[in-house]
Amino acid sequence: MSHLVHRSLRADPPIAVRGEGIYLYDQAGREIIDGSGGAAVACLGHGHPKVIAAIKAQLDRLTYAHTSLFSCESAEQLADMMVGHAPGGLTHAYFCSSGSEGNEAALKMARQYFLEIGQPQRTRFIARRQSYHGNTLGALAAGGNAMRRAPYAPLLSDAFSHVSPCYAYRDRRDGESDEQYVARLAAELEAEFQRLGPQNVIGFIAETVVGATLGCVTALPGYFPAMRAVCDRHGALLILDEVMSGMGRTGTLHAWEQEGVVPDIEIVAKGLGAGYQPIGGILVSGRVIEGLRAGSGAFMHGHTYQAHPVACAAAVAVQQVIAEEHLLENVQAMGRRLEAGLTERLGNHRHIGDIRGRGLFWAVEFVADRASKAVFDPALKLHERVKQEAYARGLACYPMGGTIDGKRGDHAILAPPYIVDAAQVDAILDHFGAAIDAALASLPA
Repeated sequence: MSHLVHRSLRADPPIAVRGEGIYLYDQAGREIIDGSGGAAVACLGHGHPKVIAAIKAQLDRLTYAHTSLFSCESAEQLADMMVGHAPGGLTHAYFCSSGSEGNEAALKMARQYFLEIGQPQRTRFIARRQSYHGNTLGALAAGGNAMRRAPYAPLLSDAFSHVSPCYAYRDRRDGESDEQYVARLAAELEAEFQRLGPQNVIGFIAETVVGATLGCVTALPGYFPAMRAVCDRHGALLILDEVMSGMGRTGTLHAWEQEGVVPDIEIVAKGLGAGYQPIGGILVSGRVIEGLRAGSGAFMHGHTYQAHPVACAAAVAVQQVIAEEHLLENVQAMGRRLEAGLTERLGNHRHIGDIRGRGLFWAVEFVADRASKAVFDPALKLHERVKQEAYARGLACYPMGGTIDGKRGDHAILAPPYIVDAAQVDAILDHFGAAIDAALASLPA
């Protein structure tokens, strides 16, 4: 057994030794299609020469400088690239090393903003059930992933409460229109503001497209404008977590561009650096920064490796490649092909209840019975069976259990690199469909 603490302590995973394009190669020499980019991270695939060259060039110039004394060229360039044009009024960036760190920074900055503008009574956040914002304690408290929260519940802050997600497949009532369902969710958020005291709420935090916990669930039209209206009515901030869905994954650089809203703070990570270096961060509206500048004049937060020169250089190169190779257009085109292929192969499958997503970010939810939406026994671990059968066929996908409430429900995600081509999409679909059928066939009678 390995001396490394793996995600499972009962079995060692295969060792990846090389990556090229959308493929990974394990120690046994097997070629595996990286059909989910890891956890929707490797958006450029593996071994892109421009990114590798940028990392090597940065290593030759400067490897580290502490931000209490210095800035660095790559961090300044990345900030200019991200918010120099003030998208939606987002004017400043703070870079750290992960999505969890980014969410922690967002929560702290939101709280400090209200301290600086003379509203210290604002101490509460509202988030959503079956959401995920990271594994550090603040981010875990904000998240609604019941399975991951449970072991650490005694350690989690009570500054967070949770309302329903926009999960139309299971939560929209019979006969309820999209507009009525959105109105009901807006009323639920308003009621939670009133329960807490509107003057006490810092903000509402949500994933623009829900990631691994719920499986690529997109909001209905009008949902985010309705949530924004509730926040605006009470002077609270809208914080959008795009760690997984942002930086091009859904076909636009920011997922919120397709929702008709702009957040006050946006969290980014996975697609920012494509896995070439650990990096995440927040993009912040000018009014929030101005509140801090006019008050104490500093953000009371920091990490040793924030704005790391090499990580920022890698992210600059990643974003340049996305623009120069017109990869957002490819995400849109290949996303349509992936959607069509999933619908054709699995749309009438007796054990697929829902196919959902956007861009190159898609999931299928498994059901024991389509009509009733009944789930498989969690003890069967169907999602893990799909994962193993996919790997046996040369495909890595991203499965998850506990879709509905942290215990019940199974889904699996496909999120291939932005460079994927039509033939590769078709191969992913073939392997994925075969893996699902094999996993279902392996269930006890």
